[in-house]
Amino acid sequence: MLIRKTLAALTGVLLAVLPMVAGAQQQLVQDPERFERQHFTEICQKAMFDEGFAKPLDVNNDGIMDMVVDEGKITCDGKAQYLCNEEGCPSNFYVQVKEGGYILVATARIYGYDFKMRFGNMVFVFSMHPRYCDRTEGDPCQMTVRVRGTRFVTINKQ
Repeated sequence: MLIRKTLAALTGVLLAVLPMVAGAQQQLVQDPERFERQHFTEICQKAMFDEGFAKPLDVNNDGIMDMVVDEGKITCDGKAQYLCNEEGCPSNFYVQVKEGGYILVATARIYGYDFKMRFGNMVFVFSMHPRYCDRTEGDPCQMTVRVRGTRFVTINKQ
């Protein structure tokens, strides 16, 4: 009986601590564009960044500008779009927090996106590989996603 109560108490403590540990692991970045440029300058002998590499957008509709980094706009050692494949190119989505700085909230491999007003909020319409819509081939998947705080919420996919 005592062991069961001790285990229950320990489980409660672990469940209370895990969210803090997960939150503590999130790295705060002061300038996502500079952070990503520095990263690719270190891993490539010669890194070039095309126009549109980093775009400021209010992705989560909170009135604070966030940042989207399109890694498909990088040329590394003469190879354009070197991180891209048949499923698209990686894009990193950073949300600016009120305390200052940005956190990386998502990375998606996409063909491209539109940022549109829908349902009274700005949403992403991602063009993605058909497998993201449970298809093996055919037209790209069109996935509509809203960002709430730091979470991506899928509204529709077709």
